[in-house]
Amino acid sequence: MVSFESDYIAGAHPKVLERLAETNLECLPGYGADRYCESAKEKIRTAIGMPDADVEFLTGGTQTNAVVISTMLADYEGVVAAHTGHVSTHEAGAIEYTGHEVLEIAQKDGKLVPDALERYLSDFYADGNHEHMTFPGMVYITHPTEYGTLYSKGELEAISEICRRWGLPLYLDGARLGYGVMSRGTDVTMADIARLCDVFYIGGTKVGALCGEAVVFTRGNKPKNFLTSVKRRGALLAKERLLGVQFDALFTDGLYFEISRHAIEMAERMKQVFIAHGFKFETESPTNQQFVALENGRMERLREKVAFSFWEKKDDAHTVVRFATSWSTTEEDLRALDEALND
Repeated sequence: MVSFESDYIAGAHPKVLERLAETNLECLPGYGADRYCESAKEKIRTAIGMPDADVEFLTGGTQTNAVVISTMLADYEGVVAAHTGHVSTHEAGAIEYTGHEVLEIAQKDGKLVPDALERYLSDFYADGNHEHMTFPGMVYITHPTEYGTLYSKGELEAISEICRRWGLPLYLDGARLGYGVMSRGTDVTMADIARLCDVFYIGGTKVGALCGEAVVFTRGNKPKNFLTSVKRRGALLAKERLLGVQFDALFTDGLYFEISRHAIEMAERMKQVFIAHGFKFETESPTNQQFVALENGRMERLREKVAFSFWEKKDDAHTVVRFATSWSTTEEDLRALDEALND
């Protein structure tokens, strides 16, 4: 069976796996003090054009969000997010479990709306009872969003300016960041993100690594004793070399961007397959995630030959499903999808 279920269904890109095997017998210091972690951090700083950025590695996206948000907020603060944001929907209350509230506001096409953010902050401080409420302590966005959409540079600049004016750090969840910056439909670069955000992470798990995310603090704002806080939250990896070696490989000779570009190319070709069969897309996604509404009966028949993800119920007769491409998607996969749609 061919699978478009997600962008982490296969293991690591062969070049990443090769480097893990090559370095396997090296005896290295633990907890990120090894030379591969340092090399990877330097290569990431170069890629984002920010030589003084602080870079730290964690193993997964939900873990990263929970650690970063909880270490950057005061105990009376919450994180502002679109109500479709990942921390709002698919993280099983991980942020709330740390003792911090997710403060949900309006979205459009999966994106936080600058005007809605400005209105929320103005209304909060205009409320005479705001000292009895959870204070907004930071703003969270995803790029690409959960719907495969992208912020424009203008939108990011508007959100960043609002955050600066209100004194709130802007945090960008980049679980699929490679697919955002390599999309044909973007004017946003890694350097733009580093310039406009106070903290963001570069996703590895969904972009060619076995696991791992690289957190980037851009303004000398890494929380004090961050490693201790990471360990206290059960998130410190003794063999952090595993992450360092992978990110060192991903950011050698442009592999991270090559992987992302390939997935975008495959997604664009997949779009044409669906269009040829008369399907319409639920959102205009320029990234590796594509969302299609299927009649329920046809969905079940297709599921016998193709793996994909449930996204949301559209109506009693139709379901929105997601098809995702990755480094491992091949032309043969697309041909198999085309054939399956003929049934």
